[in-house]
Amino acid sequence: MHVLITSDTVGGVWTYTQELVTGLARAGHRITLVSFGKLPAPHQTEWMQVVSGLDYRPTEYRLEWMEVAERDIEESRRYLQLLVEEVQPDVLHLSQYCYGDIPVGVPKVVVAHSDVVSWWVAIHGVEPDDTPWIRRYRQHVSNGLRGADLVVAPSGWMLDEMATHYFQPDRAVVIHNGRTPAMFDPEGPKKDFVLSVGRIWDAAKNVQLLLIAGQNAHMKIVGWEQEPGREGKEALLSGRENIELLGPKSQAELRELYSQAAIYAATSRYEPFGLSPLEAAFSRCALVMNDNPVFHELWDDAAIYFRKDDPDDLARVLEAVRRNPVMRQEYSSRAYETAYKKFTAGQMVQDYERVYQDVCSSARVA
Repeated sequence: MHVLITSDTVGGVWTYTQELVTGLARAGHRITLVSFGKLPAPHQTEWMQVVSGLDYRPTEYRLEWMEVAERDIEESRRYLQLLVEEVQPDVLHLSQYCYGDIPVGVPKVVVAHSDVVSWWVAIHGVEPDDTPWIRRYRQHVSNGLRGADLVVAPSGWMLDEMATHYFQPDRAVVIHNGRTPAMFDPEGPKKDFVLSVGRIWDAAKNVQLLLIAGQNAHMKIVGWEQEPGREGKEALLSGRENIELLGPKSQAELRELYSQAAIYAATSRYEPFGLSPLEAAFSRCALVMNDNPVFHELWDDAAIYFRKDDPDDLARVLEAVRRNPVMRQEYSSRAYETAYKKFTAGQMVQDYERVYQDVCSSARVA
């Protein structure tokens, strides 16, 4: 089967794409990959060297959630339509909503990775103001969902958000994101520190919770990026000798940190899935998680939860897990076993193969 996949090079969607494309290619499928947004850095495309027959088409068209993107959306829709005519794929796998209704005679699978409105509600507690940008964005998402032959989301919560804020798709399924277990080291000797991944200033990742309360644990936070106009690293760490802001790390560097960390703190208040907790689970870290519906849906009793967005309770739970090695070992094993059972890249690839077959079969019948 020939699958045309769209992606962007920012954050978890690119990691998801790497796993999916690699798995599909190994299963014998032909892949055309188109990326939007920034051109990838060389380290972001190293994985392609071992993917046989991949046809990669990088572009710099702006992404649909950006405020000044209308011209880019129009041009990229035309570009994608022409590309479909050129390469003649069997199915389109779209990681952006705005391409779900392009007029092509090829079945379309639209993946709801996240969206602006559900993000805004999670952060601010209310829907965003009805500005021209938001109206345009809502229209793009709604039209894309209507135009899709199938909508996929990484969690049931994310599917519900689509129905709440935009449109209830006629055909929709949950396919969990996955990672390759062999990429991580679950047997490494653990050290007494708490790891977390996320930009300090990002309200969705909510890593600030680790800086608010009096934490006794040694903490390492990956993903430092100073937001323009905000306080510097030194101000954030004033009087906090137990906290290290490590900055962005490569996948190899992250794997080493995961293998050493005894506990992973998942602080996000908005997380339609969450690849970092999954990577920590494959490394046998005990998961301490914010009390949000997605984490409960995915991890259930394989994680320990602190009261939603409560830094004091986070500090209490972290200390309790640190001081109880039996509990920590039990939950690290639960996390690993749950990840292996539910969230492997192999399972994700098989699930997508199944839906590709389904939408192609339905299209032939129609």
